[in-house]
Amino acid sequence: MMKTLFKNSNLFTGTTNEVIPNAWFLIDETGKITASGTKENVPTADQVIDLDGKYVMPGLIDVHTHAMMDPVGNEMEYLSETEATVASLHNFKELLKGGVTTARECGSVFDVDIKLAKMAAQGTYSFTAPQIIPSGRPMSMTGGHGDFVEGWDGSQTWGYLTDSPDEMRKAVRTAFKWGAKNIKVMATGGVMSATDQIDDTELSLEELQVAVEEAHSKHMTVAAHAEGARGIHNAVVAGVDSVEHGSYVTDEDIQLMIDKGIYLTPTLIAGYTIPKYGDGKLPQYMLDKARSFLDTYFERVGAAIKAGVKISFGTDSGTPFNRFSEASKELELMVSVGATNYQALVAAGSSAAQLLKIDDEYGTLETGKYADFLVLDGNPLVDIKAVQQVDKAVYQHGNKVF
Repeated sequence: MMKTLFKNSNLFTGTTNEVIPNAWFLIDETGKITASGTKENVPTADQVIDLDGKYVMPGLIDVHTHAMMDPVGNEMEYLSETEATVASLHNFKELLKGGVTTARECGSVFDVDIKLAKMAAQGTYSFTAPQIIPSGRPMSMTGGHGDFVEGWDGSQTWGYLTDSPDEMRKAVRTAFKWGAKNIKVMATGGVMSATDQIDDTELSLEELQVAVEEAHSKHMTVAAHAEGARGIHNAVVAGVDSVEHGSYVTDEDIQLMIDKGIYLTPTLIAGYTIPKYGDGKLPQYMLDKARSFLDTYFERVGAAIKAGVKISFGTDSGTPFNRFSEASKELELMVSVGATNYQALVAAGSSAAQLLKIDDEYGTLETGKYADFLVLDGNPLVDIKAVQQVDKAVYQHGNKVF
């Protein structure tokens, strides 16, 4: 069995708040780490790669992406499946180049993410992308966040329109049939939908409970788009696995999330980019919504982090001006609201892997796990912006992809 040795690195394994100097790690032909150590006991190998004293860290796990979307053109409706597929292939490549080695797609028209994930698993075609954890089409109420008309002929909506517990049960089972690994539910309104407000309560508690019951009975997770306080509360009571955004999360629900082990995916960058770059380029309703809640949003996320809520790294990449190549900016924003560098990196490593239930093989650079890692010039525990390095090296299963 061929072995590759990576030596002479400053290694951040993702398990402790430290960098191991003069570190090496050995991988087998499957791309898994079989041994690691420091310079005193360097083994022999078939291939040796000298990392020249650079900093090595686990690849980012982004639990909230929308590769079907164009963050510059911002076209959301009447997309054909071909357009969504080509956009996804392009954007996944950009995401990987930016350092994201695993991505959970949190809502994809025509189930494009499910189809690409199946093709990657089967080896039918080769394309450059992170490991894809698919959700397929999200669950939305009629007229709510996710009710976008799609297809050139308007033949489909972006989300399943679920207006009762029975319709929710049918939709979740359908998503399971096609191959979803996660169910995305729209518990509240959102910035990008013209028909509602951020704090509108959309899917009912009963509908959310059915989604959780069905998904959990089939080894799927549930991610809730939830921005308004009431919708967040419903999602937490229903027992979702993660609250996405959490813009108006209350102290009561922060504690309830801690008690129930529910993750918060802040996606701060999605709120940051709209008012920063959107003037004169986005509909006024989007700008008004984003500006109306941004300060509260950042304050509430900071309160959740400081209280000890489990945090998972997600970017909502694909939303306006939220470019896939710049996913690591989210780490800087998380630190700006109160996370330590280590907390932010863990959110993008072991914490995200635990949420996605892939932590037995991903999330840290330990023996028995896949060698998905980044090579940086700077130490991310000292300067979180080090991860934003444009020309960083990116490895998947021990193979250099960028």
